[in-house]
Amino acid sequence: MENLITLKLEDKVQDLSFDIYEPSSDSIIKKNLNDFAGKWLVLFFYPADFTFVCPTELKDLNKSYEDIKWTNAEILVVSTDTVFSHKRWIETEKLLENFGIQMVSDRKWDISRMFGVLNSESGNSERGTFIISPDGELKAIEIVTEPIGRSTNELVRKIRALEFVRSNPGQACPATWNVWWQTLKPSIKIAGHVGEEMSN
Repeated sequence: MENLITLKLEDKVQDLSFDIYEPSSDSIIKKNLNDFAGKWLVLFFYPADFTFVCPTELKDLNKSYEDIKWTNAEILVVSTDTVFSHKRWIETEKLLENFGIQMVSDRKWDISRMFGVLNSESGNSERGTFIISPDGELKAIEIVTEPIGRSTNELVRKIRALEFVRSNPGQACPATWNVWWQTLKPSIKIAGHVGEEMSN
């Protein structure tokens, strides 16, 4: 695996262009990362079409797609397959009926390399999730081993928390935080007394 991650948290993500299969219109389109400026952008890398854990992840994502868009976010699922493979997979895999998320074809490996998830031996991407801010900065990185599927609920929670702290500078979200839950304002006054602060 090419595990040299060229990007780190808070880095500005450079622009790239890529081909997309768009299931909702059954068409192939070309887009750039910069086309999503002003929104949270999730890049959801998966190993390959016609595999086993991948359709379960994509079905889970599709169920929460409206919630993701409601958080001023867009999601792109990314693999090194062709756009034609994406189309055929959507047509044949029962778990992906009514799938509506745009599917990036990273045939040249540019995106997978840039985010450090390219497995050069297999030619596939590893399971990686990256959240880019509306300002184009990388705010979250998650990479897991191939046999383990990811949680869309946790992804949505992270986007909500990132949006909250972006809109509320100086605030922090404790473990498992979700909308309307208590937050923290880190300061020397509560160091060593977070438990008491959280009980107020």
